[in-house]
Amino acid sequence: MDYSKFGNMMEKNRLKSFKKWPFDESSACSAKKMAEAGFYWSGNDREPDTVTCYICNKTLDGWEQSDDPWKEHAKHAPQCSFVKCGRKEAELTVKEFINICNVALKARLEQNLNRTLEEFRKYAEKEKEKLLLGK
Repeated sequence: MDYSKFGNMMEKNRLKSFKKWPFDESSACSAKKMAEAGFYWSGNDREPDTVTCYICNKTLDGWEQSDDPWKEHAKHAPQCSFVKCGRKEAELTVKEFINICNVALKARLEQNLNRTLEEFRKYAEKEKEKLLLGK
């Protein structure tokens, strides 16, 4: 099965994102450990140590070699359902994994809906002004 369509939901895909990660495998925050803790690389050339959680969408940077990805994730996003589970993807049951992914998908849908509603509200206000001004 081709798991690439699941994007950053799959740990192996998150791990592949760390092409420009500044820390090696001997670091506490190696690419492997970052991916295990739910992060994918979201950095750039100016900010090479930026990561984002695939579930809660929390973005973190300023990593030190000794930083523990799980501890930092829990500290900055204690509400994250992946953090609350506290286990690597490989240790989750299928049901737990699906439930965690459902939380993420619902949050993304809600964000998109809210963004669309706000854009529509702004559009409607402009159209209302045009009507009131007779344009």
